[in-house]
Amino acid sequence: MAALISENFKFVALFFKSKDVMIFNGLIGLGTVASQTVYNIFAFHCPCSPKKNYLYGLTAIGVPALAFFVIGVMLNQNTWDIVSECRTRKCRKLSLSAAFALLGSILGRAVVAPITWSVISLLRGEAYVCAFSEFVDPSSLDHFPPTTKTPEIMARFPCKDVPAPFMNYSRVIERQLKYESQLLGWLLVGIISLAVFLLLCLKHCCSSLGYQQEAYWSQYRSSEQTLFQRTAEVHAKYHAAECVKNYFGFVALKDEEKQLLEVCKGIKSVIPRMEWNRVTGVYMYRETDDTPIYSRLNKWD
Repeated sequence: MAALISENFKFVALFFKSKDVMIFNGLIGLGTVASQTVYNIFAFHCPCSPKKNYLYGLTAIGVPALAFFVIGVMLNQNTWDIVSECRTRKCRKLSLSAAFALLGSILGRAVVAPITWSVISLLRGEAYVCAFSEFVDPSSLDHFPPTTKTPEIMARFPCKDVPAPFMNYSRVIERQLKYESQLLGWLLVGIISLAVFLLLCLKHCCSSLGYQQEAYWSQYRSSEQTLFQRTAEVHAKYHAAECVKNYFGFVALKDEEKQLLEVCKGIKSVIPRMEWNRVTGVYMYRETDDTPIYSRLNKWD
């Protein structure tokens, strides 16, 4: 029984590990939905004033999405890999296919939160109603009372702060604008889904690797990155311990750290600048013996 539970646990762990990008994007989407909901409940307050409504509504939809996009680009390690590659080698060794793959990876993750925010905003409709209520044509409403202050009256409908003769039109206007908002939201979902599908088809059609080779290469990259980070952490700790010991004459280490650093004796204490310049994490495509392969630019040979 214990062996069966252990095997099932390993299977579940491997499944989630293979779907780590999907799960990560899902968590980003859920976090964005939660933050958008909280914002609408506690912070969204339409000014209900002509010209201000339009700016406030579009800002509530677009500016947070833009902020999420910039943050997503900044937090992606591949962004700084490209910056490092261009700074050290002026992108001379960065092939077009590698640049396309890296930019696709960066943008693919960076747009998850902005798109989620925009779609949820449109599906909820509050910001759209606020932005476009003053542009509703009164002639499209049956028996709408004539008035000389049409923009002012229409702009106050999102707040339901209108004179008594116009109160009956509040739900009609809100329903009409939410219909438009949700229609745009679902169209955006459909267009993005189709674009993602076409990009995935293009990626697999242009790739020189088969499906199993792509899966193996993805596993290799993940393993290499994990081992590199773990080894770099130990190397940095060893080098720091040596510097502190040279300064004070001793270094206060825990028992497990002493055992770990004891194994590291004889390693490189300082890595030459030329070797560090090779560590960019940028992938390039090359051909060796007429066999297409991928090669990282962080090899130290």
